[in-house]
Amino acid sequence: MNIREKMKLFYENPVVAWHEHMWITGDYDFDKLDVKQADGIREVMDVLGIDKIVTSIPVNSIKRCDPEIFRAANNTTFEATKRYPGKVYGMAYVHPGHLSSALDEIDRCITELGFVGIKLYYDYFMDDPAYFPIIEKCIDLDIPILQHSMHCMDAPNHIRQPLCSDGVHMANAARRYPEATFLMGHFSIAEWKWSLKAIADTPNVYTDIGGSVYDRPQMEEAVELLGARRMLYATDNGFSAATGRILGAEISEEDKKTILAGTDFLRFIEKAGR
Repeated sequence: MNIREKMKLFYENPVVAWHEHMWITGDYDFDKLDVKQADGIREVMDVLGIDKIVTSIPVNSIKRCDPEIFRAANNTTFEATKRYPGKVYGMAYVHPGHLSSALDEIDRCITELGFVGIKLYYDYFMDDPAYFPIIEKCIDLDIPILQHSMHCMDAPNHIRQPLCSDGVHMANAARRYPEATFLMGHFSIAEWKWSLKAIADTPNVYTDIGGSVYDRPQMEEAVELLGARRMLYATDNGFSAATGRILGAEISEEDKKTILAGTDFLRFIEKAGR
């Protein structure tokens, strides 16, 4: 089967990418969308048959991101959703170190801007009490929490992201809050088996297939441990690689369709009403 035949899987079925990023222009000007990059992603969506993407602008350039910065970043995400209505959806980035402002910003982004969830970065471990009010807010609003994640024994990565959550942190938070919906970002980064095993028995933790490590058994083992309904298609802007991961996976066609559609998460897009 040639690549055109294989790509019918994307062209003939619903495809939602749940972990993407549209960025700002240079010099950390958080209220200016990089239109060239954004238009490029929109073109890639058509080429690959991706119907919708969910995007965010996490702020990792500032150690303690002030509210005016994460509001500006979210406004820029909103600009992207307005530029591509029905195609691009937003997730709100907030920093829990400014808790009152973060809670207000979640409300604004969900109720006024039509975002579908929130994106958290490596500001705290997912099971840190600093996140508890954020999680409770998301439960009240019935929205998912996407957490940047990685379990890595490599010292440089730990130095760069010392508070990066892994599957253990995700599972701890999920057990404390079984009503919440968690999305462990890009499970494939670093020691991926560790995190998959950690979340296997916490059904309210989902994961996405984006990431930079492409070992052959990842997809197969993830489906075996979690089931396809707990896996979402995403690329983290690595579109060709993540697409190849789906096409090359030795899993059933139905499981591939389930992952591409993000079956359990479709209601969050429907709720956004855009």
